Amino acid sequence: MARVSKLRTRKHTVVLNRSRGGDAGIAFFLIIMGAFMFLPMLYTIMQSLKPLDELWVFPPKFYVTSPTLKNFKDLFKLMNQNWVPFSRYLFNTILISVGGTFGNLFLSSMAAYVLSKIKFPGRDGLFQLIVLSLMFHQTVGAIANFIIMSKLHWVDTLWAIIIPAWGSTLGLYLMKQFMESSVSDAVLESARLDGASEIRTFWTIAMPMVKPAWLTLIVYSFKDLWNTGSTIYVYSEQLKTFSYAIGQILSGGIVRSGAGAASTVVMMIVPIAVFVISQSNIIETMASSGMKD
Repeated sequence: MARVSKLRTRKHTVVLNRSRGGDAGIAFFLIIMGAFMFLPMLYTIMQSLKPLDELWVFPPKFYVTSPTLKNFKDLFKLMNQNWVPFSRYLFNTILISVGGTFGNLFLSSMAAYVLSKIKFPGRDGLFQLIVLSLMFHQTVGAIANFIIMSKLHWVDTLWAIIIPAWGSTLGLYLMKQFMESSVSDAVLESARLDGASEIRTFWTIAMPMVKPAWLTLIVYSFKDLWNTGSTIYVYSEQLKTFSYAIGQILSGGIVRSGAGAASTVVMMIVPIAVFVISQSNIIETMASSGMKD
């Protein structure tokens, strides 16, 4: 009698057999790749802890021999020397990031629900235009956007940065693909038969079912807006962002290299924290966005 291999189960579901050696190999490969991807972040942190004499050593060293927090102290000292308070730059960045992110989430989710779950003439053609728009960088439409902002009297206001972020087609594409694969038409139809309005069906049924997608959208949108620097729409110093203020500090030359290294760490802390909190949902979204029933 031929030997029958024992099938492995996971939560009472039969899964494909794989040797322990194969599992160990995959785990080893993932550890190596994870460490490789973490190296740039670790190097950035090491740079921020180096005194100036170590920052300019050639060839550069990955490690730091005399760690110091002087770079961070210099950074905040320089920020406090500006005639515009440091807190003002930070407030502008937070306002832009939060306002732009949630506006994008709200509009992208509603538009994605309509495109994926409501049939109307021209729906497919409209979605193809949205996909086509992903090919173009925002710089292509900078002149047209400036004219529009000027006509709306939004130049030199934060609205000129926040409102365009609401119309990001990447968020719309992501939400639309995920809703098609994760939100069942039968569930929505049951809610309509029970008397639920379309708005209630959207908020109470569709949105909770695509939580991984909108958390992913929050991470991507927040990251881009957090790093917003100087723009052609804002001129007043009181409306500049934290990233712009740091760029001005770095323009001081070699003497401020340590503060520049520290500023890079400060800028990446918040996006990384947001990503870590939502990483499991991001992975689920990436795995499901192209799948359909």
